[in-house]
Amino acid sequence: MAEIFLPRNSVIDKTSGKHFKCDGKNVKTFEIYRYDPESGKNPRIDKFDVDLDKCGPMVLDALIKIKNEVDSSLTFRRSCREGVCGSCSMNIDGKNTLACTKSIDECNKTVKISPLPHMQVVKDLVPDLTNFYAQHKSIKPWMQTENNSSKENLQSEEDREKIDGLYECIMCACCSTSCPSYWWNGEKYLGPAILLQAYRWIVDSRDKKSKKQRLSELDDAFKLYRCHSIMNCAKACPKGLNPAQAIANIKLEMLNN
Repeated sequence: MAEIFLPRNSVIDKTSGKHFKCDGKNVKTFEIYRYDPESGKNPRIDKFDVDLDKCGPMVLDALIKIKNEVDSSLTFRRSCREGVCGSCSMNIDGKNTLACTKSIDECNKTVKISPLPHMQVVKDLVPDLTNFYAQHKSIKPWMQTENNSSKENLQSEEDREKIDGLYECIMCACCSTSCPSYWWNGEKYLGPAILLQAYRWIVDSRDKKSKKQRLSELDDAFKLYRCHSIMNCAKACPKGLNPAQAIANIKLEMLNN
């Protein structure tokens, strides 16, 4: 039987966590993953009691309240608070989602919050997305035209419908970090989010780059074919998109071209 050992500095120290209590009748506890690589210490889990009568309805509201009123060192990304930017993606109660659209009422009695899984952690709830964005850049995610014409690039209603369910992706990485194939082959396999973005440009009739050229750049044993259609990506997507379907469509395009 194969034995897998975690790096020593990744094992959670269960003895050093703190518990910040508060008074109130409607209190909920948030267990939050804490890690500061500069401290040289292992990660820990801190507990924060939050009075929901004095807090907004979303998990992000609770995190902001904790940072503003209890522990200013708590680190996380956030921006739009409307489920548009994808900045506040994290794992809440075992599922990748957006903190700004996750209602506290939907959470367990004790809310467990950690960074996106199987990613290097910059600090606390902030994952290192350097490789993720480099992969996105590799597929050339922009419209490529043959000339710099000032004329409007028209598209039929039928062609426009082809990118529905694709253009809405906010690059939050919830789907990619829920995919076991991406966990084990993240350096080579592009993952659900990037492949969905790739298909978005493959089917866009306004893009003048050869479809065969875009497909040939994906025709690799690891870039595309590590997907095994277990559908974790579709379950994790906070926008209700289906990256697995996009990946299957790319494979079908490969056969047809």
